[in-house]
Amino acid sequence: MAKRALITGITGQDGAYLSQLLLAKGYEVFGAVRRTASINTWRLSELGIEKDIQFLDFDLLEFSNILRVIEKTAPDEIYNLAAQSFVGTSFEQPIYTGEVDGLAVTRILEAIRLHAKDGIRYYQASTSEMFGKVQETPQRETTPFYPRSPYGVAKVYGHWITVNYREAHGIHASSGILFNHESPMRGTEFVTRKITLGLARIKCGDADKLRLGNLDAKRDWGFAGDYVEGMWQMLQQPQPDDYVLATGETHAVEEFVDLAARSIDMDIEWQGEGPHRVGIELKSGRPIVVVDPAFFRPAEVDLLLGDPRKATEQLGWHRKVSFAQLVEDMAIKDLDRLRSGSLRF
Repeated sequence: MAKRALITGITGQDGAYLSQLLLAKGYEVFGAVRRTASINTWRLSELGIEKDIQFLDFDLLEFSNILRVIEKTAPDEIYNLAAQSFVGTSFEQPIYTGEVDGLAVTRILEAIRLHAKDGIRYYQASTSEMFGKVQETPQRETTPFYPRSPYGVAKVYGHWITVNYREAHGIHASSGILFNHESPMRGTEFVTRKITLGLARIKCGDADKLRLGNLDAKRDWGFAGDYVEGMWQMLQQPQPDDYVLATGETHAVEEFVDLAARSIDMDIEWQGEGPHRVGIELKSGRPIVVVDPAFFRPAEVDLLLGDPRKATEQLGWHRKVSFAQLVEDMAIKDLDRLRSGSLRF
């Protein structure tokens, strides 16, 4: 009998890649989606799996709804990927972010506790943003958290309540502390996709400048398709635990811009420093990348660098796609989308 998986946040980047992985493994996949006028399934459609997903109305703020969905689907595994996932937005909507990214985790875990006899295994999407003002480098599972945004704070709550339900109630609940993971399926609100799509638009003559915030901010960037394999591997272990998934490499935003530009034949020369830094396209001599203070965070996270050794040793997990290949794939895909008229959001 096929295993059943319930995925919240299924229409997002991670939800789409995880669905693709589980379907390939023979799972029956249920997609928990918030009821709206329309469901944006472009990622699932682009991967060719939309028709293979069974969608259900799901509201993270309504406990009775969560209970009914779990009773109806009888899942073997639940992957909680749904969140208010934009750091910048969390400063504007801190209470909503706390509800969705924090308290909602408790609602799901409490529903699982009431179905303890079913042996449901649970995955919680934690984040490197919990480390925030880092207390050690690289960051590992034992590194103290110091979140620098309402998003990070809410995720810390979600993380620790998962640990609590695991220890207090014996639930097979694991958290993946994932560092930045990108792909051509990334939302355009995120800096990586903003870069690749912005440069593609300049290349096609649809825009003249790309405006960015802190070019010196450094992140540990990997490919989302690699990271969802780690999520699945966590729930196959005899005992639940928490794992950092990361590449162990760090790269600055400016380096991402450089690689993305070169991938579509747009070499850039940098001039100036700090907020006056400008990226000049060599062929035309035009300033195409500029720093805009409006995109600086109220409290910046300057360096995130993960140590994935525990996941490598215990799960056998490792990233397959290099940073350079990831950036190239994203840049070329966005340029192809624009030229073919197939760009969707």
